[in-house]
Amino acid sequence: METFKGLWTSENGDGTYVTSLSNIPMDVLNSEQVLVQVFYSSLNYKDALSSSGHRGITRNFPHIPGIDAAGIVINDPAGKFKPGSQVIITGFDLGMNAHGGLSEYVSVPSTWIIKLPSGLTLEKSMQIGTAGLTAGMAMLALLQNGMVPSEGPIVVSGATGGLGMCSILLLKHLGFEVIAITGKKDLHGFLKSIGVDEIIDREEFLEEKMKALYSMRFSGAIDTVGGDTLIKILKSLKAGGSVAACGMASSVDLHLQIYPFILRGARLLGIYSADSPLELKQKVWNKFSKEWNFKMNQIVKTISLEEAPEIMQDMLAGKTSGRYLVKTIL
Repeated sequence: METFKGLWTSENGDGTYVTSLSNIPMDVLNSEQVLVQVFYSSLNYKDALSSSGHRGITRNFPHIPGIDAAGIVINDPAGKFKPGSQVIITGFDLGMNAHGGLSEYVSVPSTWIIKLPSGLTLEKSMQIGTAGLTAGMAMLALLQNGMVPSEGPIVVSGATGGLGMCSILLLKHLGFEVIAITGKKDLHGFLKSIGVDEIIDREEFLEEKMKALYSMRFSGAIDTVGGDTLIKILKSLKAGGSVAACGMASSVDLHLQIYPFILRGARLLGIYSADSPLELKQKVWNKFSKEWNFKMNQIVKTISLEEAPEIMQDMLAGKTSGRYLVKTIL
């Protein structure tokens, strides 16, 4: 085999970038690494940024985007993985500065690979993907900090995104009351249909006059946006409440006084799945294969590689919601 199909992001002469389904030479892959035939991938915001030529995500082009991949091992020169082994690859430098999973084949270091746990399929693993893995790490952190359903509602910001919806489904599966914060009024009905108990309009949430502290409303939170939303959530926690912070779509800045931490014992838990140790990733994947194994079909749309570039453009424009599962076998 001399070529394989995949998304190929290249730079035009005028400094713009184009991503298209292409025949890619096999020799762009590293023959000293584990070769995996990809059956499924998924779309994430980082993929959209990479496919748009964002140098903060990907330094060198042309490039194959895709920070998620699931498939079978074709060859491992070191012999760690047997041919035919079903595996998951998420995070690290996949799809950023190493060619990614939005293709029929990928080559990666063995230290990036997790064997697919029994109880999961390759398809289900990519329904979950990085978004679900991050939600799982956030959930694990909240549980380790004493969060239980009887303490009251958990609020999820950025509720219509992939990470937000995965968080909602997981929280509901574990018996929590869930409050969603979103700016997409047209999706209120859908959020209710997947179990959200209460919806807060983002603009209304942020329009209240700035205070040192607000009334205690949430026992915990999974925040996917950062900025002013995260600040108000922290100021609205019940005593001893925790926020798992997983995103910065709104802002990377956090301008607040120390009152929530000193006067209410608030805890801010940073979540970053990409470079997390394999042991932690394996722990979360194992949970998704057993006690966290719930249906996700209602938030997942299945698409082809050919459809992915247009949808990634919509992601950048804020026009998408939920998860996109990509079938990479043509």
